[in-house]
Amino acid sequence: MVDNLKDIRWKQRFEAYQKAVDLIKRIISKENLDEASQLGLIQAYQITFELAWKLLKDKLEADGFIVKSPRESIKIAFQNNYIVDGSIWLEGLELRNELSHIYSENKALENVDKIITKYLPCFEKLLNTLSLEI
Repeated sequence: MVDNLKDIRWKQRFEAYQKAVDLIKRIISKENLDEASQLGLIQAYQITFELAWKLLKDKLEADGFIVKSPRESIKIAFQNNYIVDGSIWLEGLELRNELSHIYSENKALENVDKIITKYLPCFEKLLNTLSLEI
């Protein structure tokens, strides 16, 4: 019963994660991102990253692992081939934490390109990998 609930939980989280990745794609599909769109992208990144590590945690727990933190989720997910770019994911975790405490709009906007070129591909790889598990 408990294992079945864990299996259901990660699949539900997967759906929310998929929607969050799609939101990022919709935001960046605009030709020129104005300042408001860039700030929306940063917020979407934070939400997507949060969902990503919790998705990994839920999937790993459904697989029988005990996971307590985002960093631990990333490390165990890397060891089990759910993610291939472990160091980029750890950098993404640091960025998520930094963005939560940046109060300068300009400082936040400096990360827009990183989100598009570095972290979105990781989000998409995770989406593809776990879609094969559903």
